[in-house]
Amino acid sequence: MLNEDDISEISERLNQLPKQWNGKDAILEMKTKHFNQWRQMEWIGFYFEFLCQQYLKDIMQFHKIKFGRTSFDSFYKVPFDFKAHAINTEKHSVVINDTMAIQKSIQRYGYIITIIALGEVKYNDEQRSFQRWHEKLKGGKSKYERDRIERGAWSRLRKTEFHLKEILLLKINKETLNRSGSFQKNFRNADGSLRRSKVMLNLEKLEEGEIIKKLDF
Repeated sequence: MLNEDDISEISERLNQLPKQWNGKDAILEMKTKHFNQWRQMEWIGFYFEFLCQQYLKDIMQFHKIKFGRTSFDSFYKVPFDFKAHAINTEKHSVVINDTMAIQKSIQRYGYIITIIALGEVKYNDEQRSFQRWHEKLKGGKSKYERDRIERGAWSRLRKTEFHLKEILLLKINKETLNRSGSFQKNFRNADGSLRRSKVMLNLEKLEEGEIIKKLDF
């Protein structure tokens, strides 16, 4: 189990993270350093994972723990996941990971740790210049984007900047799961198969003991 020295060391590393994330710079950095998620539309979450791999590489092992097809972002005594969330939104719930994988991990280790970067985001302009730049860098529209256009579905404005305000280290145990919501439950994939449900954590309903560290910037 993690002790106070472990939490202090991890927190010291996280305190060194850059506070201003520019979308173009972040994507180019991930691409240059061969991080395989640089093509993703929701870049802030993957960039946070990328940064954690850079700053915590002497402490943690990455994608070591796996249950079925689901892996956790890192491992140090217990499994860890990294998430980023925009605070200038009406939604205060964060989807963390596969429900069954978290349940099995808690059975084995007692709890998992979710590290959440909270910040303010800026969005693409109406001309979607950032989106067009990213598509050009990727070599064209993704299959996901082509399918969306074919369906006539609405296209969200992309996030272009992220200003880091807080980092939370959260302990997720059995009691936390019992109070959490579910995401994708009963959803189906394009081939008709059921999607695996994920745990949805309400940041406004965290209880004492679940926030083991809070870093303010």
